[in-house]
Amino acid sequence: MLAGCGGGAGSAGTSTSSISVVAASGSSSTPAADANGNANIEIAGCSLRERQNWAYAQLKEWYLFPDTMPASLDPTPYPTVQAYVDALTATARDQRKDRNFTYVTSIKSEDAYYNSGSSAGFGVRLSYEKAGRVFVSESFEGAPALAAGIDRGTEILAVGTTADNLKNVTDILADSGAQGFSDALGASTAGTSRVLRVSTGGVVSNVTLTKTDYTMTPVSNRYGAKIISEGGKQYGYVNLRTFISTADPALRDAFAQFRAAGVTDIVVDLRYNGGGLVSIADLAADLMGGNRNATDAFEFASYRPEKQTNNTFHYFKSQPQSIAPTRIAFIGTGGTASASELLINGMRPYLRNNVALIGTNTYGKPVGQIAIDKTSCDDRMRIIAFSLKNADRDGDYYDGLASKMESSCQAGDDLAYPMGDPREASTRSALDFLQGKTCTKIGASSGITTMSAKRPRELIVPVDASTAQRETPGLF
Repeated sequence: MLAGCGGGAGSAGTSTSSISVVAASGSSSTPAADANGNANIEIAGCSLRERQNWAYAQLKEWYLFPDTMPASLDPTPYPTVQAYVDALTATARDQRKDRNFTYVTSIKSEDAYYNSGSSAGFGVRLSYEKAGRVFVSESFEGAPALAAGIDRGTEILAVGTTADNLKNVTDILADSGAQGFSDALGASTAGTSRVLRVSTGGVVSNVTLTKTDYTMTPVSNRYGAKIISEGGKQYGYVNLRTFISTADPALRDAFAQFRAAGVTDIVVDLRYNGGGLVSIADLAADLMGGNRNATDAFEFASYRPEKQTNNTFHYFKSQPQSIAPTRIAFIGTGGTASASELLINGMRPYLRNNVALIGTNTYGKPVGQIAIDKTSCDDRMRIIAFSLKNADRDGDYYDGLASKMESSCQAGDDLAYPMGDPREASTRSALDFLQGKTCTKIGASSGITTMSAKRPRELIVPVDASTAQRETPGLF
């Protein structure tokens, strides 16, 4: 399982796509893998030191940037496995090659997310303005928040465990920033309750929400896929929230709809998509590759020199639902990372000026992870182990894709309208590009802000982000 874990804006990065793969430490052979393709690597014992030693061994064997690691590092001062991993990868982080993409997570929770989108929370994606405001950028079907009437554009004014101890968001952000607000929302476990004071459509009310287990739909059944008609022409629109297994049928359904309507100009909305499985990025490319040859390459995944027998590649494979696009407008922001960037970059060599980035610069994660499991401890290490390049062998976009794109258009993320609504700023700009209208190019600053320059807003990603929060930045 190749996964490009996400890279979102905020305090913790998400990644592009991840691969679950690989050979055991110290061995050139590939061990038996589980149903998801994850190698089961065991070093006896689950004490902190044993787990740290195991993590060090995997990094020494697989890390894409071995020259940045210390020759040795005593794990004794580090209180957790992750703290030790952070120290081992600190130089690569300082060089912006590994922005918290190498980490230890739970096998059980990650499998639940990748296989079905399962996670526990309120079911919202949150962003904040540094001036002291927090907004709901997206609300997910089947989750508590949407059921309570909280949707895109709702502002959270205060939060507390009861109505009697509500604390204003402006004070929380002033005191402890976005991480403080994340902490105020409580643990990402089912049963955690909070009282929120919210403003929805100008109406202020207190709402009690309890986090529950829910399954995220990767393509919304409200606005995720549709055909927009303007000026006597039809345009396809698809909004992909994350690259997980259940996106396969959803994407096929969307493109079957486009194919049946004869659509050749499409908007692919990845504005908050932090990444996920490379296999789903490959599928998305295939669905946009109806006019590609079987010898046309979409992406190359390359390991460090001594591991290049693990290199992989994907050539376009026409699908029953594939279309042959003449123009593609990709909507992106600082929350667009990993597998999302792989998809955009992979289409560039074939469409050039006819493919555009709309919105703001992307995050900048041209690398992917493998997964190595220590099953007895429920530990999974996600290790940056390969680079991702397109058919031109171009993959050096650590500062985002804006400077790589032949065409781009600045646009804001307008919370006053649903995504996919022609009145919404980024959707409008995407349609304008498809219609051949002029625009202002996106600047090449690092992909951090997700909104317009007038009111910069960032997705909230906690320091101790779960896999779901890494792949779906802003998720709570």
